This record gives sequence, structure tokens and C-alpha cells, in this order.
Amino acid sequence: MTAEQPALHQQFDDPIYRRPYRASPTRLLTYLDCPRRYRFAYLDRPTPTKVPPRAHTVVGVVVHNVLRDFWDLAPGQRTPDAVARSLAAAWSDVGFRDPAHSATWRSRITQEVVEYLRGIDRDIQPRGVERSVNLPVGRALLTGRIDRIDDRGGELVIVDYKTSRKPLDDSAARVSLPLAFYAAAVSRLFRARCVTVELHHVPTGEVIAHEHTDESLDRKLAEADSIVADLIDVDQSYEQQGAASTAFPPRPGPLCRWCDFREHCPEGQAAGPAALPWEGLEPTSA
Repeated sequence: MTAEQPALHQQFDDPIYRRPYRASPTRLLTYLDCPRRYRFAYLDRPTPTKVPPRAHTVVGVVVHNVLRDFWDLAPGQRTPDAVARSLAAAWSDVGFRDPAHSATWRSRITQEVVEYLRGIDRDIQPRGVERSVNLPVGRALLTGRIDRIDDRGGELVIVDYKTSRKPLDDSAARVSLPLAFYAAAVSRLFRARCVTVELHHVPTGEVIAHEHTDESLDRKLAEADSIVADLIDVDQSYEQQGAASTAFPPRPGPLCRWCDFREHCPEGQAAGPAALPWEGLEPTSA
């Protein structure tokens, strides 16, 4: 030990020597949505049982996987038939009302993906697809995975696919914490300008874009750091008190019908009946 270096026991309490708090934007937003669900998803071990996958979740996973694989094909092989084959291979009947219902939606989703791809440049080679990134932000190391990174004339653009049946809000890209994190992380990773973020609504082909400034990115990262400070506090409360901690109140509301952990939450059950497994495919669903 030197005069400049703290004693070992002091190092454990010194912020300089603390291991950064690793978290994804999803973890941060889960806490904001419902502290009870956050506890179920990230702290309780073993993790409480979840409801079986719902049809709209299956659709989201399938579409993301098909679009991921699409960009691995040579430009000349990026055809509607290739999309149909890829989607058929990835499809699952889980969550649908019956096989006929599943087949109807498989055909519909295939057409939506084909039409979405017809509306964009299919000959590009993205700078990244399903790219994992991380970024030190205050006390945290934020981690995540980006659907697609485009290189448009030397400027990198974040592309995030959305598969919900509901139309996107015009402000969705601007207010998104994950998209801001992705832009900052990509700028750092590739040492290139990245301020434009886009949400691509696959069912309609609509693109919602926002161009950040350095100041707006800094504000979103400061927001993330503030949430991390709260997570550090509640995680410590859980470590000390377990499920008896009062740091994880439920936030009953309409979304409780869709919660993966509703069978473990009396307040969530009281908020309304569970959504049917295929209900999320309706455009008016939450």
C-alpha cells in the first residue's frame, strides 16, 4: 500500500473502486413502470413463473429474427420468397387461438414484412445488425442490443423495429431513453457521428425519426443516471429486507392485464381480468 492508495477496506467504500452497476435500458424502464414487476423480474430468485408467451410477443420475436437474418443474405438473395421461407421456419403457434388463427396471422405478418422491406433500400449493408453495445454512464455501465445501425453518407443512424399493432406516437423517437443510449454508445464505439434515431413500424412501414443534439443526448443520459441511483437504493433495500422491503409497491393500471407476473400480484389481478393470449394482435389492445 502506498501513500496515494487507500487501504483495502477503504477501497470497498470508495466510489473509484466500486464495480459499475450493469443495467439495460429495459431494466431502468421496468422500474419506472412498476417497482413490483421490477422486483419480480430482476431481484427475486428463483424468478417467479411467468404467463406463457402471448401471440403478439411471438410475432415480435419472429419479425426481429427474420429481419436480422435478411441482412445476412447477399443483396441478390434478399427476395420476398426468402422472407417467406425465413418467417415460416421461425414461426410458432404459441399464443394463438388455434392453428387456423396462427396460419392467418403468419400470412399477414409475412406480407407486412415484405411490404416494409420494399419500402427501404435492400441493397445496403448495415454497419451493424443485432449489435451489442455498452456505455459508462455515471455509476452505471449501460448495456443493450441494437436492431440495426445504418451508415448513411458517413453518419450512423439507429434503427429500432416496432411490431405493435398500435400506431406510433410522433414523439416516440424523441423521448426514447433506449434510442438515446444507443446513439451515444454507437458514437463512442465507432468514433463517428450518430445523432439520428429511427423507429420503424413494420406493420405500416411508418418511420418516426428524431435528430438529437449533444445537449439532448446528455439530458437523456443524465435521466438514466438518475434512475440508476434509485435502482442502487432499492436493490440495497432488497438485499437487506428481501420481499418484505416496501421499496417495490405495485402500480395498478390497465397494463396489469398484460403483466407476465400478474398471478403473483393481488393488486394487479384486481386491476382487471388477464388479457387473452392473442388479444395483443388487435389494434386497440394495450
